[in-house]
Amino acid sequence: MAASCVPVIDMQDIAGLPEKLVKAFENWGCLRLINHGVSETLMSEVKAIAWSLLDLPTEIKMRNASPGEGQGYTPPNNASPFFEGIGIYDMAALGAIDDFCYQLGASSQQRYRLATLVIKDDDEIIGGLEAVNKITGELVPVDPMPGTLVINVGDIAKVWSNGRFCNVKHRVQCYEPAIRISVAFFVLGPRDAKIETRPELVDSEHPNIYTPIDFDEYRKLRTTTKAPTGRALDLFRATVS
Repeated sequence: MAASCVPVIDMQDIAGLPEKLVKAFENWGCLRLINHGVSETLMSEVKAIAWSLLDLPTEIKMRNASPGEGQGYTPPNNASPFFEGIGIYDMAALGAIDDFCYQLGASSQQRYRLATLVIKDDDEIIGGLEAVNKITGELVPVDPMPGTLVINVGDIAKVWSNGRFCNVKHRVQCYEPAIRISVAFFVLGPRDAKIETRPELVDSEHPNIYTPIDFDEYRKLRTTTKAPTGRALDLFRATVS
């Protein structure tokens, strides 16, 4: 049975580290990393830059446009009146960061730190992140821990692992009237190949659960159907004869 709280894993405690990571991904699909090697200075600077960009006038933030829904500026709305976000879709693509910085008039320092952004950094004081315990179905608070990184497993990793990893259902709640900043880095699926289960995870006792998935097709489907985590994957389940 899964533990009652989200695992905390020390990346410098290498004894049994792979097994600990796999167990956390299977039971929770969510964990916190300590001793991960990302300096607290860099994390603080990234948060400060995110704050400065979100503090820009609305007319400037509206320039953060992107062809796909949910890929640029998200203003507060009736469904989420206290949330807003800015984003770069596929920041590894040539010119993506430059285009983003040009849209918002970002400084050279802001450009540099955005180019080194590789973390998910939620607020170290204000809580709000909650994850579902897949055994009980209960939402469990993922309490803040200074200097840590949060790792969430998504739908693509569930396909890749043939259903072995848990694509964690989670949400962010407003616990108190205070500003909470979260900086997220999403690992997307490949564009030059379809997403498929690793062949070593398929055998007679563990048949392939999902058909090969085109990432862009999947993303559009999830957006147009407004499907929550995991729901769109049901449309890609393999037929067992």
